[in-house]
Amino acid sequence: MKIDRLLLLAGAAFCGMGAASVPEQQASIVPVAETAMAPAPATVWTKAAAKDLIGAIEGSADEGLRPTDYGLASLKAAAEQGESPALDAVAQRAALTLAHDYQYGRVGDRADLGWHIDRGNGSVDPVVLNAAIERGKVRSYLQSLLPVDERYKALKAALADTSDGASRDRIRANMERWRWMPRDLGTEYLYVNVPSYKLERINDGAVLSTYTVVVGAKDTPTPWIAGDAPSLVVNPSWYVPASIIKSSNLRPGKAGYIFKASAGGYSVRQLPGPKNALGRLKINLTNDQAIYLHDTPSKGGFAKDQRALSHGCIRVKDIDQLATELMSDGGDGAKLDEALAGTDTKTLALPKRYNVYLVYFTLDRDANGDLVSYGDPYGRDAEVIARLDGRPLRDMQIASN
Repeated sequence: MKIDRLLLLAGAAFCGMGAASVPEQQASIVPVAETAMAPAPATVWTKAAAKDLIGAIEGSADEGLRPTDYGLASLKAAAEQGESPALDAVAQRAALTLAHDYQYGRVGDRADLGWHIDRGNGSVDPVVLNAAIERGKVRSYLQSLLPVDERYKALKAALADTSDGASRDRIRANMERWRWMPRDLGTEYLYVNVPSYKLERINDGAVLSTYTVVVGAKDTPTPWIAGDAPSLVVNPSWYVPASIIKSSNLRPGKAGYIFKASAGGYSVRQLPGPKNALGRLKINLTNDQAIYLHDTPSKGGFAKDQRALSHGCIRVKDIDQLATELMSDGGDGAKLDEALAGTDTKTLALPKRYNVYLVYFTLDRDANGDLVSYGDPYGRDAEVIARLDGRPLRDMQIASN
C-alpha cells in the first residue's frame, strides 16, 4: 500500500496543476505542471500536514486569492478519509499550485498587460515543499513565498478592512501585481509608478527625491520593466522609431533630421539641438523595450493632471537635477556640468548602476507611507481581475478611487 502511495504521489507532480474550477476564458493562468521542476522523491502527506495545508489554502483569501481554486473541498474530503494515495495526490497538487501562485502570481501570459520583467521560468521545487512537509512547516513555507515589501503589506491590510466588492477587487488586482514583482528590489533604485505620474529615487525604503513625469499614452503605453541605468547622454540624438516615422509622415529633406536608406524605407535620426524630442538629457536604461528616461522641449505636458502623453518613454521634469543627483552619488558631478555647458554629444557612465523599475500600481504607498489611490490610465485593473478569477471582462466593476 505504501509503495502504491509513493508511485501515485510521484505522478501527481506531472498532473494538471491549474485549478480545474477556473472557466475556459482564464487561459492565461499558468498550470504548475508546465513550470514545475522534475518531481522530488515522493513524500507521504500526514493528517497533520494536510490540516496545515487546509489552513494555508483558507488563508489565501487574505492574499486576495480564492481558496476554491485550490481544490479545498476535495482536500478536506480526502483528509477526512485519512492518510491514503488519494490524499497524497490531492494535497501535493494543491500545495504546488498555491506555492506557484504565491511566488509568481496566479495570472500568466502577462505581456499584453504590459509586464516584461523576467523572473526565470516560474518553477516550483517539490524538494523544498517535501522538506517543509517533513518538518511540519507547510503553511510557513507557503507564506515565505509571498512579497515582503511594505507596499504589499499595506494592500493586504486594506483588503482586510474593506467589504465593498469593487474596492476589494481593485486591491486584489494590485496585490496580484506585487506577486509578479522581483522579491528583492535592491537598496537603491529609481521607481516610476505609471499611474502616479511620478519618479521616486529610493534608498533603503526612504524616498530621497520625487520628480514629475509624463508616461506613455494609452495607445503607446509604457511597459512594465526592470533594469538598471548604466549611463546618461548629454545632447542626445533621437533615433526615430519606425512607428513615429510613419505616423508623423517624416520625409527626407525635413530640417534637423538625417535620413538614411534602409530595407523597406529609411531610418531617421533627429540631430541634437533645442528642438530635439529628447531635450538636453537622456538616461539610458537596460531593457529590451527601447525605453529610457529623457528631457523634452515640450514642457507643457508636465502641468497636466493626466500625463499619459508620450510614445512610451518617460519624460522627466527637471531631469538635469536628477542627473546631478546620480552623477554626484559616488562620482564627479562636475563632468555633467562641463558636458551641459557644451553642444557636443557626450555619454557619461554613472558612478552607480541604479536599479530602475517602471511599474503599474493603481494603489500604492506614497512618501509618507500612506496608501494612495491613483487612476487607471490603461484600464488594466479589470483585465487583471478577469484573468485572476476567470470572470467575463464585460461584467467587471472595479472601484475607481
